[in-house]
Amino acid sequence: MTDMWKAVIIFVAVYIGLIVIKRERWLTAWLGVTAAVIVGLIKPAEVFSDAIRWNFIGIFFGSVILAELFVYSRMPETISDKLINRSKNLSVALMLVIGFASFISIFIDNVVTVLIVAPIALQLTRKAGVSPIPVIVGLAVSSNLQGMAILIGDIPSMLLAAQERMTFLDFFWDDGRLGIFWFVQLGAAVGLVVLWMYVKEYGQKPQKIEVASIRSWVPFWLIILMVVLLSLSPIKDPEMKGLGGAVCVAVALIGVIWYGITAGRGGERHKWNFHWKTTLFLMAIFALVYMLAKDDVGVIKTIVDNLEGLKGENPFIILSIIVWISVFVSAFIDNVPYIAAMLPIVATFGDSFGDGGRALLVLGLLIGSCMGGNIIPIGAAANIAATGILEKEGKPVSFWGFMKIGLPFTLAATSAAYLALYFAYR
Repeated sequence: MTDMWKAVIIFVAVYIGLIVIKRERWLTAWLGVTAAVIVGLIKPAEVFSDAIRWNFIGIFFGSVILAELFVYSRMPETISDKLINRSKNLSVALMLVIGFASFISIFIDNVVTVLIVAPIALQLTRKAGVSPIPVIVGLAVSSNLQGMAILIGDIPSMLLAAQERMTFLDFFWDDGRLGIFWFVQLGAAVGLVVLWMYVKEYGQKPQKIEVASIRSWVPFWLIILMVVLLSLSPIKDPEMKGLGGAVCVAVALIGVIWYGITAGRGGERHKWNFHWKTTLFLMAIFALVYMLAKDDVGVIKTIVDNLEGLKGENPFIILSIIVWISVFVSAFIDNVPYIAAMLPIVATFGDSFGDGGRALLVLGLLIGSCMGGNIIPIGAAANIAATGILEKEGKPVSFWGFMKIGLPFTLAATSAAYLALYFAYR
């Protein structure tokens, strides 16, 4: 058996394992890496020296720690409460809650966003005697969409940045063109219009709620510091070998020290989630992609060579196929291994379409694979959290009930984002 087929079998086995075994994804992925080492596709030293992109591991870990501290500061709750109290009616209040959740999920884990904002939305709907289903589902799908907006948003964005050597600022302005951030915001705006249709009849005046007090502004300023330093790091480290990750970890360490001092003085303790399993999972995914992309293994090269006949097709048709297949696939299975496997293939294939072709197709892949999880209740972790909250509230949402909101939202948001992308990059 050739090395190429060994690599394909290992990756497919990991993929199936991630679909069948929902928990402990990191362990499934690392079993695949171990198998690759045993059969000689990767050397043990390569895993830690060449395969794992430590710069992005540092960026991910540092950003999630600061996100945890931001939650501890209670600033998201305070802002949300103030927005509600200034709303003229319940429908506007609920849309402001959804919009705010969409915004903060750019920086905070999607599940955490839902857990923070959902109680506020439930309080509003409970007092008004209206169904919480549209707003809680809206919270989940809006939060999922924003994960790809910036480099530190979610794992798929980091995989894209690692392969294409994108800096933090490239997500806003990339090689003379608009970055993906703006296409995501267009999709989010169109998605919010769709969600408005489900809550617009809630015209009653919302009851005032007690505004949570901000515990501290320190986490907010630390996030600002991290973003500024991360934006400037490519000046000293254009190859993105480690400075960005070191900056994020250093700022996060300052935050942890600050937390230890303030909490030690009688402050309220925070229930930490260090995301170590997700960090290990991301490390394994880097190693598996490295295995597929190695020249002596040849998986990526073989697939791209077999796509030779499509290189003369209309770029819009190719982009549409990539986007909508990605939406369908990621609706049912984890989008991280999917996008990890497809990124190098799509990128290499995109080079044949001339200037902007590579960026057009990889960004389309990211849009499709990150949007698809919004269609069904098990398509993303935030969806599962949202449906669990509704069940505890005594207002369970069925599979089809979720789809009635998630599918129109996904179709509208995806169409707006990828069409704008095409006209910007064609």
